Amino acid sequence: MADPSFTIGIEEEYQIIHPETRAVTSYVQKFLDQGRVVLRDQIKPEFLQSQIEVGSRICTNIGEARQELVRLRGTVCRLAEAEGLRVCAAGTHPFSSWSSQHVTAGERYTKHEENMADIARQMLVFGMHVHIGIEDPELRIDVMNQSRYFLPHLLALSTSSPFWHGRETGLKSYRTIILGNLPRAAIPPSFSSWSEYEQFTELLMQTRCIDEPTKIWWDMRPSPRYPTLEFRFPDICTRIDEAICVAALLQGIVVKLYKLSRQNCMWRSYRRNLIAENKWRAVRYGIDGKLIDFGKRQEVPLADLVHEMMEFIDDVADELDIRKEIEYADTILREGTSADRQLHTYRETGEMRAVVDQLIAETRAGACEG
Repeated sequence: MADPSFTIGIEEEYQIIHPETRAVTSYVQKFLDQGRVVLRDQIKPEFLQSQIEVGSRICTNIGEARQELVRLRGTVCRLAEAEGLRVCAAGTHPFSSWSSQHVTAGERYTKHEENMADIARQMLVFGMHVHIGIEDPELRIDVMNQSRYFLPHLLALSTSSPFWHGRETGLKSYRTIILGNLPRAAIPPSFSSWSEYEQFTELLMQTRCIDEPTKIWWDMRPSPRYPTLEFRFPDICTRIDEAICVAALLQGIVVKLYKLSRQNCMWRSYRRNLIAENKWRAVRYGIDGKLIDFGKRQEVPLADLVHEMMEFIDDVADELDIRKEIEYADTILREGTSADRQLHTYRETGEMRAVVDQLIAETRAGACEG
C-alpha cells in the first residue's frame, strides 16, 4: 500500500468588523457575492452573518500552505476594505454579543437553529481547522486515537479568545467552552477500527441523532467529505506564522505516528478523561499553565511538553521541510499567544476597541499590506 499523501488543508473563520464601532457586523451576503468572483468555492458563509470562512486548496507541503493563507487572508482583507469594513482573526470578539447577531439565510442554517436553539445562536466563535491527508481509513482512525494526547499542547499555542461579551473571562480559550455546549463535541472517543467508527455514525443517523456525519463536532474527526483527518480544536490564530506553526506541528505528529505504525509501534495511550484534564489547563492558562506529565505522574510547565513534542517529531522535520515552522513554537512560548497579547493591550489601555484594532492589524500583517 502506498504511503499517505500527508497533504495539508486549512480552513479559517474570520470576524467581519465595522471600522467605527469595532463590533462584528452582519454583512456576509454582499461579501460572498464579491468574494466568489475571485475565490469561487474557497469562500463560504457560516451560521452567523458576521462570520466568513475560507478554505485553502490542497497543499502538498507547508510552504504551499503558507502561500495559500497569505493569498486568502489578503483577498478577504481587500474585499472587506473595499466595502468599508475590516476582518480579524480571533477565537471570540472582545465585546460583541451573540444575542444581537443575525443567522445566515438558508435551509441548512435554519434547520441547525431549530435543532440546537440557543446553543447554535451562541456560536459567535471562530476557529481554524487543519486537514492532513490520510487515504487509508483504518490509519485515519489509528492516528486519531493516538494524536488526541497532543491536543492540549497545540490548543495552548493557538489560544486567542480571552474575552466574552466585554468581559475578561480568566480563560485563554473561551471559544472552547462555548463549543463544549454542542452535543458530540470535545475529545473524540477511541475506536478500535474504521468499521467500529462507521457503525457508530450509522447508529446516530438511524436513530435521528444526526442527519449526516458533519454534525459530529469533535475536536478531531475523520473528515466526512475528504480522505483526511480533520483537526478542529485550535482557536483561529491571529498571526499567519502562528497558524502555520500549528499546521506544521500537526503534520509532523501525523507523519511520526504513521512511521511508528510501520515499525509496529504506538505512541503511549492515555485515558480520554486524563487528556481532558490537560485540555482544561490549556483552556484556562494557555502557555502559562502546567500540564500533567502522565509518565512522571506530576505537573510540568506547558513549555516542557511542547519541547518534548518537538523532539518527538524532530526526525521527520527535515524530511517534511517544517523545521523553521515548528521552531516558531519557541517564539510563541517566549512572546505569548494572541490571547496573551490581547490581555496585555486591554490591561495597558482599558479599551476593548484597542484590542480589536490590534487584532485587525495583526490579521492583515504579512497578507494585506500594499
